[in-house]
Amino acid sequence: MNKLEQQLAFIQELDRLKAIYRKAKVKADQNRYENSAEHSWHITLMAQVLQPYAADTVNIGRVVSMLLLHDIVEIDAGDTFAFADQALLDAQESKELEAANRIFGLLPQSQYIAFKTLWLEFEAATSEDARFAKAMDRMLPLVQNMQNNGGSWQENNVKRSQALARNYYLKDAAPTLWQYACEQIDLATKNGWLIDE
Repeated sequence: MNKLEQQLAFIQELDRLKAIYRKAKVKADQNRYENSAEHSWHITLMAQVLQPYAADTVNIGRVVSMLLLHDIVEIDAGDTFAFADQALLDAQESKELEAANRIFGLLPQSQYIAFKTLWLEFEAATSEDARFAKAMDRMLPLVQNMQNNGGSWQENNVKRSQALARNYYLKDAAPTLWQYACEQIDLATKNGWLIDE
């Protein structure tokens, strides 16, 4: 298989991400479940819009690339709800690494290495770019749940402490957005959309 054929095989495989559904709902489309491809597109734009709130200088091109790549592994591994049992979340890590090897492995070697390295950097949140990208990945569901009267939080009995912990990446990566998230979580708790322990 030549280089172009490998790249096209990867591109064709990406289409499968549109069939991976998340717990977040699309209010604008009769509350159907959002798919992972839509999520990746949405947070990519969110990162570009909210970049001025990053605590440190970030390379938005790298952030965008991470966000476009971060959920591709769900083609094989599926999506695990952020507030699922810890054992399920722990098991997901090895499934996603195996998926990264297979899916990025469809590409020519140099692109496989570049994409997988970027994906691993995002997963580990080892750089300013990765921490900001991870913060955006955490913040979008908060925004979606707030515009949908609690959305998946309310349906899945999510606790206030869980929502705070999930969005904690914002504290250092984008303090102004962390303050906003805390205010929204307080409001959601007051409205009964999050369980106050």
